[in-house]
Order: sequence, then structure tokens, then C-alpha cells
Amino acid sequence: MEELTARVAAQTGIDPDIARKAVIIILKFLLREGKPDKVAPLVDALPGAREAIGNGEGGASGVMEVFSALTGVGLGMGQVQSVARAFVAYAREKAGAATVNEVVASIPGLGQFV
Repeated sequence: MEELTARVAAQTGIDPDIARKAVIIILKFLLREGKPDKVAPLVDALPGAREAIGNGEGGASGVMEVFSALTGVGLGMGQVQSVARAFVAYAREKAGAATVNEVVASIPGLGQFV
């Protein structure tokens, strides 16, 4: 999780603490909205992700709610998309493009943001 957080912070220019909060929001969103058989391999491929999100309960539902949660931690509109892209790029490195693409495809409306 530290590597992912550091990568998101470096690529987007945001504070590492905000990057960590944003990553946790995204992970919980994926767990809540995605199909478990698609999301579990992705989360398991990201070192430290399971520990960071605990039981994965809570979190935003729906693309607009996750957007609101991300802006709520201090991200601007452009930063939200940059964080999402950095997250997806890292996830593709760790879990593979096919796994990430399946997760994105399983959540209605998500593809337009990543």
C-alpha cells in the first residue's frame, strides 16, 4: 500500500496522506460496487491493500458518490481523474490489464473515468 500511495502522490502532486485516503476510498468503492470474483484478485495483487481497508465495509456507492468522497478529502476535479488514472496504472502493473479491465467493465459508468 505504501508503494501505491507513494506512486499516486508522486504522479499527481498531492500530499501522501490525501493519496492514502483517496486510494482507500477507491478500494472500498471497488469492493462495494464490483463483482467479488472480479475485484478480489485485483485487491489481493496490491501489496497491503487488504490490511489498509480492513473488512472493506462502508465506502461510497456509485460513481458520483465516490467522486464526492474524493473531493471531500481535498481533491479537485482534475486531481480525482489523475488519482484514478495513477491507481489504474499501478493496478495494471500488479494485477494485469485483463484483471483491471474486468473490474472496470463490471462497474457501470466507471470506464468513462479511467
